[in-house]
Amino acid sequence: MNESSGMDTEETRRQLRALTDRAEITDLLDRYLRSLDDGVFDEEWARAFHTEDVTADMPIGTAHGRAALLAHVRRGMALFDRTVHLGTNAVIEVDGDRATTRGAQLSTHVLADGSGGVFVSAGHADTELVRTADGWRIAAFALRVVWTQGPAPRSPASSSAAQMR
Repeated sequence: MNESSGMDTEETRRQLRALTDRAEITDLLDRYLRSLDDGVFDEEWARAFHTEDVTADMPIGTAHGRAALLAHVRRGMALFDRTVHLGTNAVIEVDGDRATTRGAQLSTHVLADGSGGVFVSAGHADTELVRTADGWRIAAFALRVVWTQGPAPRSPASSSAAQMR
């Protein structure tokens, strides 16, 4: 009877670890999307979500490393006055200290150019995560936009160039 109790205890530990990992990953991804709407992009923000060697493939380009990603996100999010990012239907696969997720992302953006224009994009976010001493962190992600609606944002440099023509 002790042997079966030990097996039950080990199986319970394994299941609890799997559930805890999934909950922690879900929380990290939810907090990440909310942070995009909060608009505070500093080194603390970058450390809270990403590994030092993170790779990010986004519609505005690719960034390698936490510092590059931080600069990239700051530039991209400066194009918008307000945003709402929603993530859903995430499928999470955990394998020890590594995990992958794929979920849908719907992002609504009010342009910062003063036009009041609204740009909406929808797509799929693929994320690779690793367990660190500080908890789960994003090691790589790619956002693949499937459709958009509304006027696309333009960087101040492209607006100036267009005005000079």
